[in-house]
Amino acid sequence: MNKNKTLLALCLGTAIAISGNVQASTSSGYTQTRYPIVLAHGMLGFDSILGIDYWYGIPQALRRDGAQVFVTEVSQLNTSELRGEELLHQVEEIVAISGKPKVNLIGHSHGGPTVRYVAAVRPDLIASVTSVGAPHKGSDVADLIRKIPEGSGGEAIIAGLVNGMGALIHFLSGSPSTNPQNSLGTLESLNSEGAARFNAKYPQGIPTSQCGEGAYKVNGVRYYSWSGTSPLTNPLDVSDAMMGAGSLAFSDANDGLVGRCSSHMGMVIRDNYRMNHLDEVNQVFGLTSLFETSPVTVYRQHANRLKNAGL
Repeated sequence: MNKNKTLLALCLGTAIAISGNVQASTSSGYTQTRYPIVLAHGMLGFDSILGIDYWYGIPQALRRDGAQVFVTEVSQLNTSELRGEELLHQVEEIVAISGKPKVNLIGHSHGGPTVRYVAAVRPDLIASVTSVGAPHKGSDVADLIRKIPEGSGGEAIIAGLVNGMGALIHFLSGSPSTNPQNSLGTLESLNSEGAARFNAKYPQGIPTSQCGEGAYKVNGVRYYSWSGTSPLTNPLDVSDAMMGAGSLAFSDANDGLVGRCSSHMGMVIRDNYRMNHLDEVNQVFGLTSLFETSPVTVYRQHANRLKNAGL
């Protein structure tokens, strides 16, 4: 968070504390968790660009019924460890601002390993970790891209283009210029070999079987996950074409970028929502499947799950 965002969050936290009685009388309390909810974006993600939220309509829906929600931003492209360190600094700020000793982390896509890192190194600050469509055992798309020879001209060209995309998103979101972009670091974190190395260092919540569940609770932290397996969900959504293309890299069910089994961590709430990778954060512009529960409702249900667990 830059200084402006920290000040804004401080004002928000103060306002929430002052207006607690008013909020209790105007909201149902359905999403009112004990600890704040902190949202962490994935690769090439952001908090908000030109008034458009990465978590489209989700923070507002959670706050409406009592949740205290903070939206973070880290490097769009980098290793899971570096993104995790950036997120950890923001979590420490949020704990100070909210006055609560812990937070509930929710990470989408590469945000999954990112929040896992924070929970592994500072479990005292974390009540729960939830991953949404996260490639905990790597992505077949990343494995396919990694077949480009290391150190080749092709690799350098593609890395430069992707880094440029990350830098543009970084600029448009109004973030501080200190967050570096490292597309090759992202690639090494998200392919299957890199994910295996990360899991060996930070195994909390990761299944030991091919497609099972992981430990539900480690070092006092609860672990949850959910994901989709439908790359094509809405003919009006232009991003479906990209998700459909990505799905060609897989031999098993997937959301267009992440395989069903790779998304498993801790308690698997569900791994076959009729959603693609972007639907999981209610993008693009809420154009998701008409035949599936709204992603916003899924997040509300999960906040209620955390509330009922005393989190």
